[in-house]
Amino acid sequence: MALDATIARPELLQVAEAVAREKMIEREEVLEAMEQAIQKAGRAKYGHEKDIRATIDRKTGEVRLSRWTEVVEQEPVENEATQIPLRIAQKIKPGIKPGEFIVDPLPPIDFGRIAAQTAKQVIVQRVREVERRKQYEEYKDRVGEIVNGIVKRTEYGNLMVDLGRAEALLRRDECIPRESFRNGDRVRAYIYDVREEPRGPQIFLSRTHPGFLAKLFAQEVPEIYDGIIEIKAVARDPGSRAKMAVVSRDSSIDPVGACVGMRGSRVQAVVQELQGEKIDIIPWSPDPATFIVNALAPAEVTKVVLDDENRRCEVVVPDDQLSLAIGRRGQNVRLASQLTRWDIDILTEAEESERRQEEFRRRSALFVEALDVDDVIAGLLVTEGFGSIEEIVAVDDEELAGIEGFDENVAAELKRRALAYLEKRDAEYDARRRELGVEDAVAAIEGLTPAMLVSLGEKGVKTLDDLADLASDELIEILGAEAMDEETASAIIMAARRHWFEEDAQAAAAAQGAAAGQAAGGEAGHAQGS
Repeated sequence: MALDATIARPELLQVAEAVAREKMIEREEVLEAMEQAIQKAGRAKYGHEKDIRATIDRKTGEVRLSRWTEVVEQEPVENEATQIPLRIAQKIKPGIKPGEFIVDPLPPIDFGRIAAQTAKQVIVQRVREVERRKQYEEYKDRVGEIVNGIVKRTEYGNLMVDLGRAEALLRRDECIPRESFRNGDRVRAYIYDVREEPRGPQIFLSRTHPGFLAKLFAQEVPEIYDGIIEIKAVARDPGSRAKMAVVSRDSSIDPVGACVGMRGSRVQAVVQELQGEKIDIIPWSPDPATFIVNALAPAEVTKVVLDDENRRCEVVVPDDQLSLAIGRRGQNVRLASQLTRWDIDILTEAEESERRQEEFRRRSALFVEALDVDDVIAGLLVTEGFGSIEEIVAVDDEELAGIEGFDENVAAELKRRALAYLEKRDAEYDARRRELGVEDAVAAIEGLTPAMLVSLGEKGVKTLDDLADLASDELIEILGAEAMDEETASAIIMAARRHWFEEDAQAAAAAQGAAAGQAAGGEAGHAQGS
């Protein structure tokens, strides 16, 4: 083996320190990049298939190049370029064990033009990777912060912003409408995402994100920064209008007044940064109805009806307040819906009254026809909150008899007529179901009413396989969203699929029995042959 040849190059250490200072990265990482470059040049000279390694002495700058060969037990070896059998290795170095390496020093490389260029590319690439990794580590935990930068250049309408130690992207759709920036302009924006990509960390900025408005208020209002006032929700129509819900942890501090500031000084500072965007600051409330009323300000609200299951609500406003509640192009109700996370339907008092009367007429007509009663009794049932014949059947006799003007005899007769109507209606549905060809096995599934079975038959769903092939959303679409929820639909479909699993189990049992029979027959034949 040749002697270990080294070259003292203190200038390498100087270059590494200079690059580390310039790029603001660790000196050790630059030296590792240099070692990789020398190692690549060594492999180009001695063979790419060989395990060539380079080291730079951290004190003297000496460069050592060597070939590493792993000692393995098996013979022949898988890779002759990087492995050596234990038998031969022990002749070279007695006592060596499998898994250890034989290190052969190599003479130093005289860098030619091509090798030097390759080494430079490797070093530049590695330094760039280290720089990118450091940028990502620095900015990944800064999502949700506001940063200041200078517009460096424009690419297809998107702004590349220089943050000092990194470059960020402010897309055109993340800028406030009608605002423009030129190269060299200072810009303040919100970091909403940092992703690590092959071409380096991508820092995404926004001036339209709701978090940008919240952070601006945190900078302007000390009570928010200190946590005394909390911003519960923000909804924005960038450049036009915004709504912000706030609550105070200290009962002595008015959250709305603190955010507005003396003569509106605090809110105006935010408005100027957002290019004149009007901001409604409203008090947050844990009660959904109160919160929705506050969110629709400045419109007045007469009544709120909540549907907790679907997070929908109907809001009734005076006739002269309708345009104010909806806002220009629906802006006010849209922002209120975003802020509260409830779907809001706006009705005027006249519309609500008309709809209530129409609903009253529809239910009264149903009871008159189904129960063969007069308008007075039908009206009393509707007034008491009954909306269907099924509700009359399900209610207790005492509760029905307790309605003003009713007694036990009237209640009993009403329930008898209601039961008779439902039996007649279900019989008609059942006849129609059979006419459509819907199987009895489908009708036997729990949760499907006779009316639902008719709807399925009209849509061509007639067998268990037809029903089992449906997805839950398809079943809901056929029967109507008011008929059942997704969980019930899934349970019905799984019940229809149960016969599939039973058939598979029977087929598997039959196959197993047949195999056992063949085995028994083979053993009997063998015994007879013996």
